Amino acid sequence: MNQPIIRPIQKEDNTAIATLIRTVLLEFDVPKTGTVFEDTALDCMFETYNKPKASYLVVEENGKLTGGAGIAQLENYDGNVCELQKMYYLPTARGRGIGTAMIQQCLQTATKFGFEACYLETMPFMKAAQKLYIRNGFTYIDGPMGDTGHFSCPVHMLKKL
Repeated sequence: MNQPIIRPIQKEDNTAIATLIRTVLLEFDVPKTGTVFEDTALDCMFETYNKPKASYLVVEENGKLTGGAGIAQLENYDGNVCELQKMYYLPTARGRGIGTAMIQQCLQTATKFGFEACYLETMPFMKAAQKLYIRNGFTYIDGPMGDTGHFSCPVHMLKKL
C-alpha cells in the first residue's frame, strides 16, 4: 500500500469526491435534508473551491480518493471567519492520522488567507470527529454562526486562528 497523498482537488475528482461524501453520509445515517448531502456544490467541488480564500484538499491512496476537507469563507456571516467544510473519510482512511494532517493543512491555509477564526458544524453522534476537532483546538459554541443551510447539524465549534 502506498502512502496517502494529500493534494488540492482537481476537476476530474468531482464525481469521486461527491460519491465518497454521500457514501459516508449514508453510512452514518445523516439526514439528507439540511445537511451537506443536498448541497449543490457537492457535484462541482473543484469549481466551488476554485476562488479566492478557498481551498479543498483530497486524500488519494493507490489511485483512489479516500477523503477530503476544505475551508472557505463562512456563508452569510459578517466577519473574517472561515468554515471547515465537507470533511469526510472512508473507513480505510480513519484512525491513521490523516484527519489530523488534513485539519492542520486546512488551518495553515486559513491562517495564510488571513482568517481570524475557523467554524464548523457536525452531527451529535459523530463523536470521533468531535474528538479530532477538540484535539486540534476547536471548542463548542452555543449556536450557529452565519447561515450555511445545514439546519440539521446542531453541533457548532470554533477555533481562533
